[in-house]
Amino acid sequence: MEIYRNDVKSNFIQRAITGIIFVGVLVGCILGGPISFSLLFALITALTIHEFGTIVSKQQDVEINKPICMLAGVFLFFGFAYLGVMPGQNEILIPYLFLIIYLLVSELYLKKKNPLNNWAYTMMSQVYIALSFSMLNVLAYHSIGSESHYNIQYNPILPLSIFIFTWINDTGAYCTGLLFGKHRLFERISPKKSWEGSIGGGIFSIIAAIIMAHFFPFMTLGVWIGLALTTVVFGTWGDLTESLLKRTLGIKDSGNILPGHGGMLDRFDSTLMAVPAAVVYLYVISFC
Repeated sequence: MEIYRNDVKSNFIQRAITGIIFVGVLVGCILGGPISFSLLFALITALTIHEFGTIVSKQQDVEINKPICMLAGVFLFFGFAYLGVMPGQNEILIPYLFLIIYLLVSELYLKKKNPLNNWAYTMMSQVYIALSFSMLNVLAYHSIGSESHYNIQYNPILPLSIFIFTWINDTGAYCTGLLFGKHRLFERISPKKSWEGSIGGGIFSIIAAIIMAHFFPFMTLGVWIGLALTTVVFGTWGDLTESLLKRTLGIKDSGNILPGHGGMLDRFDSTLMAVPAAVVYLYVISFC
């Protein structure tokens, strides 16, 4: 019993230290400016794609080209960052298209047993991971002024808010579910999630949105609350999507790069779906 208690205590301390460093680096690089923001998330994109490639390649007859997938993902992220600073310069994405064509055509010559699976997982690495992280640039860069005379401004608050809402939702859902959880949300995929926990996480996120609206009034209270709820709903689906992926592959954690927290996919699963959803939400709201 004493050994068990020591293991639990040691794991808690490890998780706490890793979590503090993780949050500190993430928040610091986002607030630090466009260069630190871009470098951090380009690295995160590469590491997440590498991890994804590693876990899917454990299946029989599946082997994707991880280096080229990582290169393509990083190029896509920097391409969107460039478009954030220089709108309309779409030719920056042409090399990315060549990389995608290479990934598709190369399967014709590699003579692997199941090229269809390789194609599918290759495209998933780009759509599910690279494109999602690239969308952070859409949140971060804004043009101010008229079409003929405009300035590009880096605003770290919007991308940071997605992570804040995600963290608060996760924490609120965990605590509320632990205290009041009775009705399973999606038992087939994630047996521990409950409706009570999800509702509690949403309520805590709404409170966070009210605070954000007070300190950052460049959006109305209603828009902030809508953004929070969008993050909660799609973040939960993102979490469930990664859980389904891991269950299908028969693994518990996507990796071990973050001691006590698992892998990159384990930490960014909610974000991968919440970020594109937030972009769509804000785009639709802009017409209202």
